[in-house]
Amino acid sequence: MSSMDQLQHSAISITATSTNGDRESHQLLSSAHKRGGWVTFFFVSATLSGLTIAGFGWLTNLIVYLIEEFNVKSIDATQVANVVNGSIKLVPIIGAVLVDSFLGSFHVVSISSLLSLLGIIVLTLTATLSYLRSHRETGSSLCHGPSKLHLAVLYSGITLASIGLGVVRFTLATLGANQFDNPTDQGSFFNWFFFTFYAASVVSSVGIVYVEDNISWEVGFGICAAFNLLGWLIFLLGNRFYRHDKPQGSPYTSLARVIVAAIRKRKVPVSSEIKDYYHEINDGDGKNNIATTPKRSFRFLNHAAVKTEGDVNSDGSMARPWRLCSVQQVEDLKTLIRILPLWASTVFLATPIAIQNNMTVLPLFHTYSRKKRMLTAAPLIQNVAAGRPSQCPILSCEAK
Repeated sequence: MSSMDQLQHSAISITATSTNGDRESHQLLSSAHKRGGWVTFFFVSATLSGLTIAGFGWLTNLIVYLIEEFNVKSIDATQVANVVNGSIKLVPIIGAVLVDSFLGSFHVVSISSLLSLLGIIVLTLTATLSYLRSHRETGSSLCHGPSKLHLAVLYSGITLASIGLGVVRFTLATLGANQFDNPTDQGSFFNWFFFTFYAASVVSSVGIVYVEDNISWEVGFGICAAFNLLGWLIFLLGNRFYRHDKPQGSPYTSLARVIVAAIRKRKVPVSSEIKDYYHEINDGDGKNNIATTPKRSFRFLNHAAVKTEGDVNSDGSMARPWRLCSVQQVEDLKTLIRILPLWASTVFLATPIAIQNNMTVLPLFHTYSRKKRMLTAAPLIQNVAAGRPSQCPILSCEAK
């Protein structure tokens, strides 16, 4: 009888454990399902505002800072600014690889925001500590160019701040869009995202630049660092509300596999039967793909999805990934090829914009410098005319 009681007790315990496990798993799924939505927009938009104000606060006035504080020639300062702007446009590609292959959006945004903060802090130190920038001889118009130490510290700060600014913008947009399931909500999110971005850019380019030009560089950079820190902290506070996307492999690898497989199977005839092509079992979201034949456009790439002997395992998975691709992967590469002309056309728009930015900053700066020199020289002229001795003020810097 006692053994029967023990068996009954064990059965009840197993049933209770199974029920608790099902309940816990259901709660976890329910909690994960509740994440995301418009509640995350406050954290994403606040983060974007803080980091954009901080980033454009130092970037917009970089040429003037190099000329005034580091005695860099105008042409050299313009070249540095062009390299920085170009790097900021290219860095998001590296950020996308890190997001898709290794870390996910949340960790990439967190790390890049921290790098941006460290870079702006370094720039603030170069503006605050006199031994980290070039100097003039007292009572002389002769200016010394920056030393190797000055340039090393300066470029280190610019590099860190550029990486942060370049990666955060687009990765943050991806993270925000992934919080929504409805395409309509995603479209609304992008509208508000870019509105917030450009509004913050205007505030930074006007307000912080005014502080840097009329109060001091250290105060201006300090405000940038404060906004960066605030945006970073707000982003971390929203962690419990975000949906965290898991790395699923680099899309560039998938695109490369299609090209390699198509070349290796170039002699395999293309079929019109659906069963002759490989289709993935699911797309990662638990939804079955609709089995279709590849489209006839860019027909050469269809060779990559044709199944041959030994390409597929018994369970339906790929046996040789660099010899066989799914129809969806082939169509993804075709879509990318179709939008290449649209992407290339932006080069003709981006080139005059970059030139316009430099041609706007430099003439205004030189006009401002001439007026400043005239105001500085006015007391000297009055003293000389009155016959009073006066020390020659610093009117200009030969390094400029």
